[in-house]
Amino acid sequence: MRPVIYQLFVRHFSNFTPGGVEWGSREQNGCGTFAGVNDAALDALARMGVTHLWLTGVLRHATQTPHPGLPAAPACVVKGIAGSPYAVTDYFDVDPDLAENPAQRLEEFRGLLERVRCRGMVPMIDFIPNHVSRCYSSTVRPELSFGRDDDTAVFFARDNSFYYVEPCGEKAPLVLPDGEFVPEYAHARVTGNNAATRTPDACDWYETVKLNYGCDYRDGAYAAEALPAEFTPSVAVPRTWRLLDEVLSYWQNMGVGGFRCDMAHMVPMHFWRWSIVNARLRDENVFFVAEAYNDHMKLCPADAHEALLAAGFNAVYDSAAYRGLVSMYEGCAWANDLDALNRPETALATRGVRYVENHDEPRLASPLHWAGQGSAAARALMVAQYTTTCGPVLFYNGQEVGEQAAGPGGFGGDNGRTSIFDYTNLPRLQHWSNGGLYDGAHLTDEEAALRMFCSRLLPLLQHPALSKGSFYGLNWANMQTPGYGRMPGEAVSGHRLYAFLRHNRKARATVLIVCNFDTTAQADTCIHIPADACAWAGKKGSVFTFCHLLNPSLPDVVISAETLTANGLPLQLPPGHAAILEWR
Repeated sequence: MRPVIYQLFVRHFSNFTPGGVEWGSREQNGCGTFAGVNDAALDALARMGVTHLWLTGVLRHATQTPHPGLPAAPACVVKGIAGSPYAVTDYFDVDPDLAENPAQRLEEFRGLLERVRCRGMVPMIDFIPNHVSRCYSSTVRPELSFGRDDDTAVFFARDNSFYYVEPCGEKAPLVLPDGEFVPEYAHARVTGNNAATRTPDACDWYETVKLNYGCDYRDGAYAAEALPAEFTPSVAVPRTWRLLDEVLSYWQNMGVGGFRCDMAHMVPMHFWRWSIVNARLRDENVFFVAEAYNDHMKLCPADAHEALLAAGFNAVYDSAAYRGLVSMYEGCAWANDLDALNRPETALATRGVRYVENHDEPRLASPLHWAGQGSAAARALMVAQYTTTCGPVLFYNGQEVGEQAAGPGGFGGDNGRTSIFDYTNLPRLQHWSNGGLYDGAHLTDEEAALRMFCSRLLPLLQHPALSKGSFYGLNWANMQTPGYGRMPGEAVSGHRLYAFLRHNRKARATVLIVCNFDTTAQADTCIHIPADACAWAGKKGSVFTFCHLLNPSLPDVVISAETLTANGLPLQLPPGHAAILEWR
């Protein structure tokens, strides 16, 4: 089954408190809970075609909100009031904010995992291997806390948990953007983004400290003999490796079936090969997704995506495909340029995670991004991103109703992203969640129509041609086709229209997909499908039928093979819309 991953940020998803204020507290702005992700919510997500549920922000992290036995962290190491879920303070615990009874938070989380699995979905959580909060201290497994026996007098030692800023001759404070952090007066630690300084700035991941995997990250590339191999290490496994394997084992035993691994390219590939093998000995089906980028701080000389896939990951972020879509609106790219991102011979064609939103990226409907056209083009963008390959897809909560990042913020600011640092809500999603009924009672017509579209699109991704089929681009054959996405004054077509075929030879299934990225003009054209494409798809009949899958109420198109190859398939497509037609 093709993985359809729904990113559910618990703090936001099941927050039913309307309104709120900037920099608001939990009491003022509300907070989602594990119990709030109830049977009705999970049933709706399963019906929408979700196969994997990424429960985001569940690990206990640094926050300015105290709970019994868990005091608030110093404000200087907390971004926002709620805090960053990527500044973990205990790998073996969950956020008490998300529990109706904080003392029973792990039991409440187990209940959510069971509810997810009962619907046939795989529960996933974040695995954050590159860094932890400056306040990390496990209360669940204190014997497995980091840094307990570190040699703080040196920058690097193989079995240290952290890297320490070089001694400066005398004690000096660690000065963060919001004040001095007293506990690191004597031995400041390197930040999660490799800033080896006692004065990290606001753009650094100053609230976190980088974990040490038994090698000096400043070397860039690591000699193979310096780190263990997968099965029979010739050298001892570094302490950090053993601790993090305990983390994975702990959550697997609780029922977690997958991990989205944060900034995976910043961690040595040797560790991934070793740890993923161990995880699969415990559960052969455990699903590993890597967030990874090639353009900063990677710990491998080759392509980071290929290295992570070779290390055992099921899938890796396909950020180039995302940026390619953005550049059509914020740059100078054409739809014609997308073919280069959809080459079937690449590993990302089958294992690259496609997305148009996630917690790090702006909302499609935000007027601050996508040249203000993301909302109008949402349908075409989702279809283009999710149907060009057969790899996993990622869908962010609120995307289905056109969230605009309009909820109250604070540290996140007004940047078109739903803040992960603040107590906030998803105003449009609340129209659907309706206080926990999840019945869509308050959806506007526009929101309801978009959600219905998504509920049709995601299950279609299991179609044989879309889950395992090959790709054949058609824009090259339509450069001179009238009305084919050509803008005024242009000599060739394909600026704002994109068409391609997906075909599964074994299942004898073929679909034609057309996306109109123009947000103001209807596409009124004929899609030229050359004889070579007919042969590639094994089409030998004299008459063909094209059936609309996204909108089954539209009539089938019946066309002769001769007319199809000579004149093309006639099609009208509203602005920002897409069509998926089964070719029979």
